[in-house]
Formats: sequence, C-alpha cells, structure tokens
Amino acid sequence: MGLRRARRDRWIYGVCGGIARRFGWSSTAVRLATIVLAVVIPGFSVIPTVIVYVLLGYLLPEEEL
Repeated sequence: MGLRRARRDRWIYGVCGGIARRFGWSSTAVRLATIVLAVVIPGFSVIPTVIVYVLLGYLLPEEEL
C-alpha cells in the first residue's frame, strides 16, 4: 500500500496523517516533527516545508474509506 492522504486523521490536507498511518507512527508525532523541522532546525525553513506540504496535498491520492 502506497502513501495516501488521510481522510479521518487530518487537519488541513491529511498529509501528516497519511504519513503516520503508512509507517505506523503517531500522527501527532509526525505533525510535531514537521513543525520542528520547519522552525527549529537550521537548514530547513517554513517556506519550503509549506510548499512541499501543499504539493503533497495535491499530488497524493486520498485514502479510500
């Protein structure tokens, strides 16, 4: 099963929820890791993270019910 956006575990597009479900992780942990990567860690920044998130939101298919 490939990577898909979550339908039920979503805040915006369901990207973090889909990643969490695919790898068996907590969706809260994936969301926090995304925020930490975007804001705290040098070398990453908010703008590229948002761009990648939005692109994944449009490119990844939504999971089936």
